[in-house]
Amino acid sequence: MDVVPRVELTPAAAELLRSLRSRHGPLMFHQSGGCCDGSAPMCYPEGEFRTGGSDVLLAELEVEGVEEPVSFWMSRSQFELWSHTRLIVDVVAGRGSGFSLEAPEGVRFLIRSRVVGA
Repeated sequence: MDVVPRVELTPAAAELLRSLRSRHGPLMFHQSGGCCDGSAPMCYPEGEFRTGGSDVLLAELEVEGVEEPVSFWMSRSQFELWSHTRLIVDVVAGRGSGFSLEAPEGVRFLIRSRVVGA
C-alpha cells in the first residue's frame, strides 16, 4: 500500500522555495489558521518561527536542488480540522502577508487540498 503524503508541493512552489533558499538559507512553513493571512502557509527562515506543543509537524518536504528538507508545521487546532486532507502548497500571483518570505516577490503561497479517503 502506497502512503499518500500529507503535504506536497506544486512545481511552482518548489521553484520558489529553491529561489528563497538561495537567499535566506534553510526554510520552514507554518500554518496557523488564525485571522488575516493565518490560513495561508507562511514561509520563514528555519527556526525563525518558534513552534511548540500547540503545533504539529506534518512533513519534511524534499525539494530538488535544496540540501535540507523544508519543515511544514500547522497549529494543532487547524490540524484537527484538516486532518482528513492532503495539503498541496502552490503559488499564486498577488501579495500575501508581509511576514512570509515570498511577499516581496509579488506572489504568495496558497494551500489547495484534497480529501484523503478513509
